[in-house]
Amino acid sequence: MHILSTVQELVTLLKNQVWQQKRLGFVPTMGAIHQGHLSLVKESVRQCEYTIASIFVNPAQFNNQEDLEKYPRQTDSDLEMLKSAGCNAVFLPSVEEMYPNDDYLKIDFGSLERIMEGKFRPGHFSGVGIIVSKFFNLIRPNVAFFGQKDLQQVAVIKKLTKDLNFPLDISVVETMREENGLAMSSRNLRLSERGLAIASEIYKLLTDLKQMILNGEAISTSREKIINSFNKVSAIELEYLEVVDSDTLESVENTANHEKVSICIAAHLEKVRLIDNLYIK
Repeated sequence: MHILSTVQELVTLLKNQVWQQKRLGFVPTMGAIHQGHLSLVKESVRQCEYTIASIFVNPAQFNNQEDLEKYPRQTDSDLEMLKSAGCNAVFLPSVEEMYPNDDYLKIDFGSLERIMEGKFRPGHFSGVGIIVSKFFNLIRPNVAFFGQKDLQQVAVIKKLTKDLNFPLDISVVETMREENGLAMSSRNLRLSERGLAIASEIYKLLTDLKQMILNGEAISTSREKIINSFNKVSAIELEYLEVVDSDTLESVENTANHEKVSICIAAHLEKVRLIDNLYIK
């Protein structure tokens, strides 16, 4: 497995190792690799002849400096896990390599910036859009792989790809979960054993809400019931709980009017911010 730390090394590798006949897959990560990341790598290996992953904790997408500083970093074990999953190369640049100066460009994703993640993390998606654009331009993959857990990020990346005419496909891979249902996330490493146990309530209550809606109960009524249930779990601080169109992320009042519908959530537990979502249909 090739490990690359500079843009020049990456360009040289792509020039020497990858030719037009090979289907190139790309898996962007911020490290702290877990089975969710590895499911993306394995899907890339299945679909493509060559797979490149990146490990880069992107400062431009953090609106909370403390969150950036506490983000888990475990490069040695990350590289071993990526290698074992069949990754062919890993791009591991420094902040200085990706951002020669601190004056970041800005991207406005319209309404996606003002709901859910965009509302509570101002500037986050601009930072995501900039770094993903850089990676797409440098690597020029045929397919890029993202997890369903970050549903709003997927919508942002799809809009970015379409509006900027990046010639690639976006493949969305199903969320991997812990045994207790908690969506796998690098941030889970910051939870205590007690916190991990309590966090199982997130998936349980999302599942309850999904079932209520599938049973025909009004979305507004069932959503309010689940919010009340979250409020009874004192350790969990709910940030938002929304039922949305899976593509536009606009709020949904009646599932019959939409082809694809999802439940999306963000909550804080032990000062760790957790997100998740479930498809309803």
